[in-house]
Parts: sequence; structure tokens; C-alpha cells
Amino acid sequence: MAIEKLTDAAIRAAKPRAKLYHLADGGGLYLAVTPGGAKSWRLVYRYGGRQRRLALGLYPALDLAGAREKRREAMTMLARDGLDPAVEYRRRAREAALRANNTFGRLADELIAKRAREGAAKATMDRMRWMRALAAPIAGRPLDDIEPYDVLALLTPLDRRGKHETARRLREFVGQVFKLAVALHRARRNPVADLDPKLVLTAAPARPRAAIVEPAEVGALWRTIDAYPGRPETRLALKLLMLTAARPGEVRRAEWREFDLAGATWTIPAKKMKMRRPHRVPLSPQALAILEELRPLTGGGRYLFPNARRPAKGPMSEAAMGYALCRMGYGRAEVTPHGFRSAFSSLANESGLWSADAIERQLAHVAPGVRGIYDRGARWDERVRLMAWWAEELDRLAAGRPETVVPLSRKAGAA
Repeated sequence: MAIEKLTDAAIRAAKPRAKLYHLADGGGLYLAVTPGGAKSWRLVYRYGGRQRRLALGLYPALDLAGAREKRREAMTMLARDGLDPAVEYRRRAREAALRANNTFGRLADELIAKRAREGAAKATMDRMRWMRALAAPIAGRPLDDIEPYDVLALLTPLDRRGKHETARRLREFVGQVFKLAVALHRARRNPVADLDPKLVLTAAPARPRAAIVEPAEVGALWRTIDAYPGRPETRLALKLLMLTAARPGEVRRAEWREFDLAGATWTIPAKKMKMRRPHRVPLSPQALAILEELRPLTGGGRYLFPNARRPAKGPMSEAAMGYALCRMGYGRAEVTPHGFRSAFSSLANESGLWSADAIERQLAHVAPGVRGIYDRGARWDERVRLMAWWAEELDRLAAGRPETVVPLSRKAGAA
């Protein structure tokens, strides 16, 4: 055991001299006093046959008792573990610095950047950034310091306020960040794995998107859209949305280069599709007429429906079509732009003229398993006839004309 020589009183009484000098405590520990009056603890020892020196800290931030404890720790590393204390302390310092920078917020930003490079849809990116903002209370925390109860503290207030879907999405986002961290060996485990949503969150009641599916009401909606007095681009966007059964985001972000007017086809790139697969849409004569009406308005730009305030910056806003429906007197509880797809699906299925496969392919719904992989181009001819029928059906319903009797042979051939 080292013979300890120094006292607190002796250290306080030590005055600076013209040159650096040492006050030894024993066991290799000493206090260095500089001409400027600074006092620091150092430790000398031998490792690998050579004398080494280790700086322990400044006095009085590190007092005598603390310096002696650090000496004992260093000697234990040396004698018991065979480690060089200087190297081990540097390793710990680097690890602590890395750990301090290895925060949830940093990994969340890396995940968001990764999804952006992969071409995730704008709606997906906006949702991820929203989730990142909701996770702000843990953004500055090192990943390995975050426990399941920390994540639960984010989710529970949302769940209690009735924001069940938001809480579920936030749980998924935090889990994705930790999955990335674990895969990159930057976190030991994923605390979200311990939070079963069925146990810790309230199940959100199913709320299907509002839609009008009664034939007479669909006809009235079609007449109302046709008479909309607002911006012509918005009116034409709603009509093209109904005529193609596409998703609102696909219509809003449609670009002129995606359309083959001679071939009556709209090809939506995979990066814009929900399932990340390219999708071809047959265009009826009525849809082609809309494009011809639209061309003088926006044909010189990139998008069919540019943003009203910043035409050169991007497409029509997400709220534009919904706002127009509200101006027409249709509340969100009655119909939404996405609900147009339900109208198409309901009336096409109820007609009995078209196969379920053709309808689902037109909606860009992917069949499960192997069938979904090999069925991408199926039913094209039937889909061309289907969309021509749908356009005529909308006109018929809007005019209030009686339904045309379809020969039995056509029904059989469509199956």
C-alpha cells in the first residue's frame, strides 16, 4: 500500500514558484504546481517496462480523496486487468464522446435522410418529420439511455387525448429508428419491442374515408363538380381524379411527361405509387378531353396542376381539392377526394360487368403473394373498356338517364 504523505492543508498552502515543482503523495501520485499557480494531479507508473505518466485532473475540482481513488482505479487496471491506464482512459473518453453524440435525434435524422434517398413519397417524408418533432423530448438522449418507460411517456399523453393513431405511428417511428441503430451497432437493443401496442395503447376505432356511393348521389356530385365556379385547374383535377380512380396525391403530382395522349395512357412512376410499382392508367375519351382543356392553362410547365401560389415550385396543395368540395357544400364527413375511389369500386362491382381483378388492378391494389408479382400487366384490355364504361356511367348518372341494358354476352366476356 502506498504511504500517503499529502494533506488538504499542505495542498492549499502550496504556493507557485519560479519553476514547476511536484508534491508527492506516494504510490506514483503527485501534485504538479505551475509558476502560474495551477495545480494538477498526475500519476507515474510502469507499463511494458517503460515509465508512463497519466494526467488525472485539476485541483480543486479533483480533491485529494478523489485523486487517491483514481490512483487506486488505475493501479487496479494495471495489476489485475493488465491494461495501460492511460490507453484505457483515452478509450473511455472516446467512447463517452461517441455515446454523447449517438443520440436518438441524430439517428432519427439519418433514418429520414435514408428514406429520402430511397425516394419515399412526400407524404411519407412529411409524416416522418412530424413524428421526429413529436419525439423531441428524447431527441438529445443517448440511445442506450432510453428505456421503454421513456418511449411510453411520449405515447401515453397522445393516447389519453384520443390521438390513438398518432400514438401508434409515433411508436412505429421510434421503433424504426432503434431498428436502424441496432443494425448499425449503435444501440444494444430496441426498447419499443417491449411495448406491445395492444397492451399499452388504445385501439383506434376504424374510420373509413367518407365517400358517396349511391348512384343518384354520385351523379349529383359529378354535376356539382362540373359546375364548380372556382379555379378551372381545381375543377379539372377533381374530374380527372374521378375519371381515373387514382389516388389524390397521384393526380396532384401528375406531370405532363407521364401522359401518352396518342396511346390514351397515363404511366405513373413507381416512386409516386403507394406500393412503389409503376402503374398504367387507361384514359377514356372524357379524360383525354380534360387534358386538352387543361393544356392551354398548364401545358407549358411540369405539372398538370401546379401550386396556385407558387406554380414554378411544386404541385397543387394537398388541401386544394378537399377545400373545393367544401365550397361545393360537401363536408369532410360526407365525401373526401380519396372517397372517389370508393364510388368507382362500389359502382363497378355492383354493375356485374367487370371482373374483380380488373377493378382491383385499376385501383393499383396489389394481390398478395406470387400472384401479385406476376399479375402486373393483366386485364389491360378489360381495364380500357372498364374506364370507358365508368366515364359514360358518370355522364349517364349526371344526366339522370336510365341505365342501358347490357347484353348477357358482354357480361360473360368481361369475367
